[in-house]
Amino acid sequence: MQQYAMFFFETADQRNGRTGPDSPAYWGAWRNYIDAIAQSGIMRGANGLEPPESATTLRLKGGKPDVQDGPFADVKEQLGGYVVIEVENLDVALKWAARSPAADGGAVEVRPVLPPPA
Repeated sequence: MQQYAMFFFETADQRNGRTGPDSPAYWGAWRNYIDAIAQSGIMRGANGLEPPESATTLRLKGGKPDVQDGPFADVKEQLGGYVVIEVENLDVALKWAARSPAADGGAVEVRPVLPPPA
């Protein structure tokens, strides 16, 4: 068994579904997806994230902190949350990723989780 982190990237339109007139459908789709993962017994952790505007980005420049409000990159999709699952292989993880509401229009990045240090 291998643990995989699935990172959910949403477009601005998808993120607007959190609070706009389509919010019941948005949250319902996510609730159904997360419930399915939890009920399958493969979930090892998960968190949704506040909107990108709430981020603070820190970079060191010349050894001194340079702090920027908001996300560092101005991209079409922003990280909305993640789920860690434990499944047999990458193919199974990708099947779960494809079921995500973010996969349609946004993106889901799937990465193996490093094992704990020996």
